[in-house]
Amino acid sequence: MIDLTDLSFGYSRKKRLFQHLNLTLQPGTVYGLLGKNGAGKSSLLRLMGGLLFPISGQVHVSGYEPRRRQPAFLQEVYFVPEEIYLPSVTLQRYIDTMGPFYPRFSESAFRRYLTEFDVPQDHKLTAMSYGQKKKVIISFGLAANTRILIMDEPTNGLDIPSKSQFRRIVSSVLDPDRLVIISTHQVRDLDNLIDSVIILDESEVLLNHSLADIGDRLLFDTVPTITQTDRVLYAEPTLRGQAVVMENPTQEDSRVDLERLFNTAMTNRERIKTIFH
Repeated sequence: MIDLTDLSFGYSRKKRLFQHLNLTLQPGTVYGLLGKNGAGKSSLLRLMGGLLFPISGQVHVSGYEPRRRQPAFLQEVYFVPEEIYLPSVTLQRYIDTMGPFYPRFSESAFRRYLTEFDVPQDHKLTAMSYGQKKKVIISFGLAANTRILIMDEPTNGLDIPSKSQFRRIVSSVLDPDRLVIISTHQVRDLDNLIDSVIILDESEVLLNHSLADIGDRLLFDTVPTITQTDRVLYAEPTLRGQAVVMENPTQEDSRVDLERLFNTAMTNRERIKTIFH
C-alpha cells in the first residue's frame, strides 16, 4: 500500500536526511515508527502524505504519487500532525466544512469517539484545551475512514487516561484494508496497539518487522544475574535483577518490550542488523 523506493531527501544540498531508503508497508497493519529526535520520523511521514517532496527516488501510496496531491489520493489519506491548528468555529461547522472531503466520513462515529474521549461538543474549537483539540483531530481522522491514517506524535498533550482511551479507540477501527502508521518518542504509548515496528537510525531503516517476528528472534526477560553474556544484547538493572534482551535461537516465548527493543537497537545496532537481515 505504501512503497518507498531508493528514496533520498534532505533539507539542504550538503546533508541528506535519507539516502537510498527503501520501505514497504502493508494494509491491515498498525505500524509504530520509532527513532531518536532528528532521525527523520516526521519528515518520512510528510513524504508519505505529500507534504514534502523527495530529491530522488519514488514514493507510492495506494498507487498514487503523493507529491501530485490528486483529489483521489487526498480522500484516501488522513494526516494527524504533531502541531495542530483548528479554526474558530463550532464543531458542527467543522463537520460541515471538512466532512465532505472524505467520502466515507461518519459523523456518528466522530461524535462517538469524542464522547469516549470526554470532549465537550458544544464549545468553539478554539475554546478547547490543547489536549481536547488533539482528541478532536484524532477522532476526525478515525471517523474519516480513509484507507491510510498517518499520525505524528498523536499522544503528545494527552493525559494517562486519554492515552489508554486512544489505544482502545484506534484498536476498534482496524480492518484488513486499512493501514495505520504512528510516530512517537513515547514508546510505551503504543503498547498493545501496534503490529509492527519500524526503527529509523542514521538515515536508514534499521528495523521493519512484526512483533511476532521480533519475538521469535529476541528474548525479553528478567534474570537475577547475567550468565550468557554472548547472547545478551542489552541489559538494565531493575529491582528484580537485570532486564535483558537476548538472542533467541530456541524461539522461547516472551512479550516484546518496546522501550527495551528501542534501546537495544540504539546501543547494539550492528547485532540487530545481523539478526534481522
